[in-house]
Amino acid sequence: MGILTWTWILVGITFALYIGIAIWARAGSSKEFYVAGGGVPPIMNGMATAADWMSAASFISLAGIVSFTGYDGSVYLMGWTGGYVLLALLLAPYLRKFGKFTVPDFIGDRYYSNTARIVAVIAALIVSFTYVAGQMRGVGIVFSRYLEVDIDTGVYIGMAIVLFYAVLGGMKGITYTQVAQYCVLIFAFMVPAIFISFQMTGNPIPQLGFGGSAEDGIYLLDKLDGLSRELGFHEYTSGSKDMIDVFAITVALMVGTAGLPHVIVRFFTVPKVKDARVSAGWALLFIAILYTTVPAVAVFARIKLIETVSNAEYAELPEWFGNWEKTGLLKFDDKNGDGVVQYVADKSANELTIDRDIMVLANPEIAQLPNWVIALVGAGGLAAALSTAAGLLLVIASSISHDLFKKIIKPDISEKGELLAARFSAFVAVCIAGYFGINPPGFVAAVVALAFGLAAASFFPAILLGIFDKRMNKEGAITGMIVGLSLMVFYMLKFKFGIFDGGKAAIADLKPDWWFGISPEGFGTVAMLVNFVVSLVVSRMTAAPPQNVQDLVEHIRIPSGAGEASDH
Repeated sequence: MGILTWTWILVGITFALYIGIAIWARAGSSKEFYVAGGGVPPIMNGMATAADWMSAASFISLAGIVSFTGYDGSVYLMGWTGGYVLLALLLAPYLRKFGKFTVPDFIGDRYYSNTARIVAVIAALIVSFTYVAGQMRGVGIVFSRYLEVDIDTGVYIGMAIVLFYAVLGGMKGITYTQVAQYCVLIFAFMVPAIFISFQMTGNPIPQLGFGGSAEDGIYLLDKLDGLSRELGFHEYTSGSKDMIDVFAITVALMVGTAGLPHVIVRFFTVPKVKDARVSAGWALLFIAILYTTVPAVAVFARIKLIETVSNAEYAELPEWFGNWEKTGLLKFDDKNGDGVVQYVADKSANELTIDRDIMVLANPEIAQLPNWVIALVGAGGLAAALSTAAGLLLVIASSISHDLFKKIIKPDISEKGELLAARFSAFVAVCIAGYFGINPPGFVAAVVALAFGLAAASFFPAILLGIFDKRMNKEGAITGMIVGLSLMVFYMLKFKFGIFDGGKAAIADLKPDWWFGISPEGFGTVAMLVNFVVSLVVSRMTAAPPQNVQDLVEHIRIPSGAGEASDH
């Protein structure tokens, strides 16, 4: 059977599974809609968290980033996995003990202020919408390649599926759907990696094959370094970033991960406080399966690509090249008219334009794997994008229905009315996300990566200080969140999109002007530190929180009978 037939079969089976689970696990109360009734077992919550976290960016883009940047791409591997260590140790068990539905709910109650709640809702919406727009676009791209429909039609199909199980099932439906989606995406990622590892090195374990030798006896990394040098690219195993920027990006990704509202809300869904920490550990293990495979996939894909296309006759290139040319993500411009592909670092001589997002999706085709494996990768990419989109859309819906409508606008709303408002909010959120997927603003792709900086600059200090500093008051938290978020947004607009430069410089020329030599991707670390400082200074210059709030902090930090918490 062909790739298209296999894709329809596998996507049809997985979509039927997701819809069936949504019907089985539909939410019957607002607690089930927001936090799955608080009864999800830790191991299943760990799988759901992993699927929620491993978006189209992790499944499709991460190996592409590492493939093209080499050593420098390792910051994403360190930062995105390290965030779960912070979550398990510093946040998850305490937030679960607090027992609220959402991050704005925690901030609003901990800082005894609807203003703090509104600021947190605005931050959650900014982070979630920038993130989810990229997921919906990813769904469209995968559909356009594998189902041979246009990107807009792909987005509509993705909207319909997410709308069904997010609106019907809420967090309960999404959680059990994400368990299935994790199984699909990890199987889809690992199968071609195992095939290609065995094909290139004779070792079926990608993590070991990656450090092994090719058929010619040369270590794969040495071979890739040699190919990179020949073509004028930077050596794959050496870094080009300044160490301060590497450090800043890693920290921003770590604390951004720990501050992402759609990740944090997962720890409200387990039965006990202990389960929150355990499920964070399971999530880290499930994520590590994919993340330790990414460097291997990146190396395999890069070597295969270079060996296949560099100095090859365009007329004799394999079928996969033409398939990806149709998507516009791979382009050949025969500058010298000789019909031979010149793939080199020199921009004036280079004739091949490669979108890094194709590396994982095209890898099985480049390696000439069976059609069912190629189709399986498409189903995995859809599972990754849809699982994260659903989690983000629920955060958006709960922020509007629970934190704004229930807590501020109409506190006396009935249980049935709140559930209806939540479902309507989810419907509106899906429509807006779909619109951005079909009509993406030029900055969406860039902002998705920067969502972590926004989360680090806004949420992380407010949550951490809310748990560990009894003296932190509403004035300090509100001021810190506003200053941190505003600083991060300003830096993004100035150095990522060229705004505020007077139109004098192209974005690519702005690098020398970075503050402290830190890129926009890493500036969330600086904005977070500013947030901490502002929060602490303002809180010490204003009145202490009420005694009942200080007692609340005491309660969520210390187990029963363990003595009182100290301010030190």
